[in-house]
Amino acid sequence: MGFVYAFASGSKDQRDLLGGKGANLAEMTNLGLPVPPGFTITTEACRAYLADGHDPDGLAEEISEHLAALEETMGRRLGHPDDPLLVSVRSGAKFSMPGMMETVLNIGLNDESVVGLARQSEDERFAQDSYRRLLQMFGATVLDIDAEHFSSALDAAKEARGTESDLDLDADDLRALVETFKAIVREQAGREFPQDPREQLDLAVRAVFDSWNTDRARLYRRQERIPDDLGTAVNVQAMVFGNFGMDSGSGVAFTRDPASGNQGEYGDYLQNAQGEDVVAGIRNTISLADFAEVDRRSHDELLGIMARLERHYRDMCDIEFTVERGKLWMLQTRVGKRTPEAAFRIAIHMVDEGLIQMDEAVTRVSGEQLAQLMFPRFDASAERVLLATGMNASPGAAVGKAVFDSDTAVEWAERGEDVILVRKETNPDDLRGMVAARGILTSRGGKTSHAAVVARGMGRTCVCGADALDVDAKAREFRTRDGVTVREGDVVSIDGTTGEVFAGEVPVSAALVVRHFEGEQVEDDLVHAVSRIMAHADGARRLRVRTNADTPEDAARARRFGAQGIGLCRTEHMFLGDRRELVEKLIVAEDEDTQHAALDALLPLQRQDFIEIFEAMDGLPVTIRLIDPPLHEFLPDLTELSVRVALAEERGDVEERDRVLLRHVRRLHEQNPMLGLRGVRLGIQIPGLFRMQARAILEAAADSVAAGMRPRPEIMIPLVASVRELELVKADILAVAGEIEEARGVTLDYSVGTMIELPRAAFLADRIAKEADFFSFGTNDLTQMAWGFSRDDVEASFFARYFEHAIFDVSPFESLDQLGVGGMVEMGTKKGRKTRPDLKVGVCGEHGGDPRSIHFFDRVGLDYVSCSPFRVPVARLEAGRAVLLRRADG
Repeated sequence: MGFVYAFASGSKDQRDLLGGKGANLAEMTNLGLPVPPGFTITTEACRAYLADGHDPDGLAEEISEHLAALEETMGRRLGHPDDPLLVSVRSGAKFSMPGMMETVLNIGLNDESVVGLARQSEDERFAQDSYRRLLQMFGATVLDIDAEHFSSALDAAKEARGTESDLDLDADDLRALVETFKAIVREQAGREFPQDPREQLDLAVRAVFDSWNTDRARLYRRQERIPDDLGTAVNVQAMVFGNFGMDSGSGVAFTRDPASGNQGEYGDYLQNAQGEDVVAGIRNTISLADFAEVDRRSHDELLGIMARLERHYRDMCDIEFTVERGKLWMLQTRVGKRTPEAAFRIAIHMVDEGLIQMDEAVTRVSGEQLAQLMFPRFDASAERVLLATGMNASPGAAVGKAVFDSDTAVEWAERGEDVILVRKETNPDDLRGMVAARGILTSRGGKTSHAAVVARGMGRTCVCGADALDVDAKAREFRTRDGVTVREGDVVSIDGTTGEVFAGEVPVSAALVVRHFEGEQVEDDLVHAVSRIMAHADGARRLRVRTNADTPEDAARARRFGAQGIGLCRTEHMFLGDRRELVEKLIVAEDEDTQHAALDALLPLQRQDFIEIFEAMDGLPVTIRLIDPPLHEFLPDLTELSVRVALAEERGDVEERDRVLLRHVRRLHEQNPMLGLRGVRLGIQIPGLFRMQARAILEAAADSVAAGMRPRPEIMIPLVASVRELELVKADILAVAGEIEEARGVTLDYSVGTMIELPRAAFLADRIAKEADFFSFGTNDLTQMAWGFSRDDVEASFFARYFEHAIFDVSPFESLDQLGVGGMVEMGTKKGRKTRPDLKVGVCGEHGGDPRSIHFFDRVGLDYVSCSPFRVPVARLEAGRAVLLRRADG
């Protein structure tokens, strides 16, 4: 079909090819809405350009053809000196990346056409203002000049005029500013500003293509998990002017509140301004309700279009519009980004309004959004010192030290500090700091400013437009109207739900959603929405959800959160604290009698642990992993103990216990203990250890049965690589079980399986399944073994470079490496079930709570996932979404 599409020839279903913006411009055009005409250069053209380093063959000719058609439609020619056609050049990727890539307005203006524009518009000031905007955006975007040069020159012009508003600059001021900007271009770029309109257009298009790979765009994609190979489309559109005067303006509107999800009029309008002014937050806007007082006809037409678009898209829409001398123009629409609160409320509201069904409502929210709703909120009953109130742009409670630039935010966050990024307004270059910060606070801008839109997309707490604060980034402080000064490093607390800014650290309390999951009766519309969506997800999901829990308290809480059992109970955690000394005695035992004495002392303690856990999970399966880590972890550090003994020997008062310990620490010392004597190898080397644990588990089960409970222990043997290893340990467990059942006169409901965490085990799963009642994939260790690196060592060392080179788009410890590690999970499952069709298979690594990984586990047929108690609701929701999304895709 070619590389260029007129708006009228596309549709909203072509986001892959036309990008989100181009597809939606095409859709609005075909709906008959007032859209300035134009054309879209496809993502295919961008990918070809980025791959080859130059325009693909035929692109220039296609642009010429569509430009000629646009000129004919408008009755003007690009940059004509008498009556110029001006165009905007905007990026538009498949997925919204607000503020990350480039836009250039007023392409076609030059020293001659600016005169024609002034004559045709009968407004010299407007023409010169449009020209200075082109020079400013073109210089920063296309010629890569530091934007500070232009903003400093603009500030100087305003200071010379004695004003803080660019609206007070007259035509002469702006004409002088144009000359200043052209000089900046000459000095900083080493060339004149291009006077040829077509050269401006071609350079701007290439700049948009290049902006796909800027640092901030790559960082944003990594943050939002957007693939790097999509490329961006470019939209070339006839300009309409919001800076014609006070009967003109630009705005951004939402069909519902993107922060709360409530219905009503939500958005910002700025008179005598172009769209970039609204997003940048350089002047505080007025609300849509106030817009009605300024221009009732345009306001009412806008509300009608908003209602029509929401019905058409069946979702909340984000809209950009311009009013040119009283005429409304639609510049963009898209399904709007929203906060987690808004996502859940809007989904349920639209079900109740008959716009969507419950299946779709579940797919419109996510587990990560649910997790954000479970974060603590500020305690309303605590004593608080209010500094200011701004816009509640993105909900949440954030506490941290105030910092005033992105570099400092990143530096302090990397050393473990919680920070709040404070700016007058943010711009795309602040993204690194916004990612690092706990929250974002600005003194300018509204709910549609750059800070608000990006924060909502990332789930960061944000308060915008707190105009009672005077932010001085150079002095690294802000001042309130009451004279309070907050300096860099001072702690502040911001409430993105109310827009309030507090001095110091405000205490937090449990979120309403968490209180609901804990079983408390909470009357709240958000909790009601969450409850309905969770119930529907539970009804749809195939995967069961268990928890990783080592204590009765964690087990009970996870059960309240909806866990259907325990997928990983780590018994080594039961050997810490006061019990560590008993483990030491076991390790240093010189004969079997001493060893048995230590095991006999541990047995009742372990048994009681399991009784309490069985009570918390009565009737549900409990997978108990026998001790896995190497024994050296229960002994003192080799270096510290060696120094202590050496110093004691010099003093002549060394304790015999320390001598014995040092001898055994040296005996057990391994160069790489995670690849040494651990897991099943311990059970073979010290068989009494695993037998003691099995006895504690099964005696606890027998005691629980006697108490009227229904325990269902699943004994899991870790680090198995050979079926023979499993046979040896399993035989011991079965022998212990037989003794207990005979002695107690009871039949126990138990099973013996293994943890698949070694590549060899995945490859030989068909053999291992002969002796295993179940498999549980330990994806943490399986990832380390598959990649050949230790999580503790590598994440802080070279992962940043791996992200930079797109080897990873996300850490394989955070989200499953589906191609490599996932391939072994899928292979192991298929092989195991080939031997034993009824083999129960689950996953107990941290990936069990990761949304993307859960979808993979559902697709390959696992029976359950297991995750931390806090992530159980997230896993329940995502397991339901996995089924419903697959069903929707056919």
